[in-house]
Amino acid sequence: MKPRADKVLVIKLRAIGDVVLSTAVLPNIRKAYPSAAVHFLTEKASAPVLEHHPDVDRVLVLPGRGRGIAGAAAFYRGFLRERYDLVFDLFGNPRSAFLTLLSGAPARVGFSFRGRSIAYNIRVEPRGDRVHEVEFNLDALRAVDIPVLVSQPRMPVTDRGLAAMDAWLGASGIRGDFCVGMHVWGSWPAKRWDIGRFAELADLLVRKHKAAVIWTWGPGEEAHARAAQAAAACPTHLAPPTSLHELAALFSRCSLVIANDSGPMHVAAALGVPTVGIFGPTNRFLQGPFGNGHAAVCKEGLDCLGCNKLTCSHLSCMKTLTAAEVFAGVEKVLSRASSGSGI
Repeated sequence: MKPRADKVLVIKLRAIGDVVLSTAVLPNIRKAYPSAAVHFLTEKASAPVLEHHPDVDRVLVLPGRGRGIAGAAAFYRGFLRERYDLVFDLFGNPRSAFLTLLSGAPARVGFSFRGRSIAYNIRVEPRGDRVHEVEFNLDALRAVDIPVLVSQPRMPVTDRGLAAMDAWLGASGIRGDFCVGMHVWGSWPAKRWDIGRFAELADLLVRKHKAAVIWTWGPGEEAHARAAQAAAACPTHLAPPTSLHELAALFSRCSLVIANDSGPMHVAAALGVPTVGIFGPTNRFLQGPFGNGHAAVCKEGLDCLGCNKLTCSHLSCMKTLTAAEVFAGVEKVLSRASSGSGI
């Protein structure tokens, strides 16, 4: 039975990509509770994903170590004053479970992970090993009879971000071209395809499609993007420093985005931009770019695919994946995009 609620909290901590995928629950919550206040609790790096989301009334940021004891105390005092009626813990680690219990909400929904179930009075069987992460998140709604009418994640694009990126594209002489965003970084060392292979792929795109390739990067990643640009034989472009909103705006102006399994990959897919994700240690069926018009490529036939290792002694999945194989995946996406069909 759907709980009564005037104030709803969604909790999803940590990575940008995970938070992007969790946004699929928001329009369904809004439709189920049109007059309720909907809040979202996450961490600082992921907060921009929600800041301009039309179905979020307030974004709460969990205090980091830099806030100190006084900052943390202020956060928890304010948190207790909110008096939520319904809380969804979509993360399910000890801290998010504690926050769910601390909320005192009459309805507390979470996944029945061992040692954390005590925090919830509505428990959901976790299917993260069987379904895409988007469906995993939506299972929390199904557990309380909220109809799932929308399943697509969403990352809003701001007017300010678009203005900044349109100005840069115009100044760079590439506005209106066939633009391809390429993101060479990934949070795990094992998820990073070789920079030289990225450069080979860029050359193929320039030569065969006259693409304007744009190397995108986030904090601490500029050197890797520059290395990819230097390795490419054809002229390419290095994106300027961008906020997450500006990165989303830049992707929205691209015809295609190619990226390792990463937050930017999920941002691009959530924007509806045709996206090609490069996969190895993570499972492309469970964490791939979600929605129609995208593809996840990998080195087929390897027994170790989807190992979930952060580091690897041989990294066969990435070292044996060629630029030609990824380009074949790109061509399929472009072909289906031009015909108007899905993936």
